[in-house]
Amino acid sequence: MSAMGAGKSKLDNCLLSWHKRHSEDADPDGHESEDSKDVSLHGFVEHSTRTDPPGEQEGAEAKGEMPEEEAEEEVFLKFVILHAEDDLDEALRVQDLLQNDFGIRPGIIFAEMPCGRLHLQNLDDAVNGSAWTILLLTENFLRDTWCNFQFYTSLMNSVNRQHKYNSVIPMRPLNSPLPRERTPLALQTINALEEESRGFSTQVERIFQESVYERQRTIWKETRNALRGQSVA
Repeated sequence: MSAMGAGKSKLDNCLLSWHKRHSEDADPDGHESEDSKDVSLHGFVEHSTRTDPPGEQEGAEAKGEMPEEEAEEEVFLKFVILHAEDDLDEALRVQDLLQNDFGIRPGIIFAEMPCGRLHLQNLDDAVNGSAWTILLLTENFLRDTWCNFQFYTSLMNSVNRQHKYNSVIPMRPLNSPLPRERTPLALQTINALEEESRGFSTQVERIFQESVYERQRTIWKETRNALRGQSVA
């Protein structure tokens, strides 16, 4: 079983281009959905993902081969952590906490997404390829324009896709948490995970339920199969 992340060594290479590129990818002026009834990340990135020449793409389909990046996406993740660039270590710590202390796996942080693709494509794959989107609310998070775009887009996605409702989870970690009074209004309406709270373990168990994960994974598989059927036809 393959996942979309490959560990710290992969992160080192990816992060070299993160800060340079994310401001271009996150320009909201060029990504307004034409269909207000289905505002989703898929609509933002659909036109930018067809980079293979038609002949090569058809040849791969005819042979039944799947590109390496697409094969990596076959695993439906439990969670993805969206975080500021400067919070990489804290994001990795929270990932380890959820996976190893609570057994919520597999999960990734955004910096583990494949290199060499548009950040919007990675955001689409991360949010719609996982059951829960965790927003790591730190002092750094709202200073980053890309992080602001991430959380607004994730919230819109959860509102416009019924099965993604309540899938966005703000989390204040132990280190440098964002104060409640400085939290954007859109996020204040959502109960946040508070790592320093005595009820943190109970919160985690209540949110990350296996039945919710299985339901989302079923819908994810059906959607992928339908899209593949359309591409073959």
